[in-house]
Amino acid sequence: MNKFLVALLAILVSGAALAEGTTTLIQMNEYTKIPMYFLAVAFAAYAGTRAQSAAASVALEGMARNPAAADKLFVPMILGLALMESLVIFTLITIFLV
Repeated sequence: MNKFLVALLAILVSGAALAEGTTTLIQMNEYTKIPMYFLAVAFAAYAGTRAQSAAASVALEGMARNPAAADKLFVPMILGLALMESLVIFTLITIFLV
């Protein structure tokens, strides 16, 4: 029953998505783009923070359970945190470029 409802919804929405014309629900201009950019940065910061806190907590839990493995876990943890933070910085940079 669930798959049927999803398929029915996809059929109904695809007609509107593939229709010709340029009508949209929200007309994008400077006054609507700016809040959307701020929402994008807020979402990227939230997702980056959640991912970093999860990665750090798992790595610290692993170090607490096995202190001998702390040297092996530290460098990959820092590298992963740096890559997660770079995604947030890339989002911030694209906001100013657009």
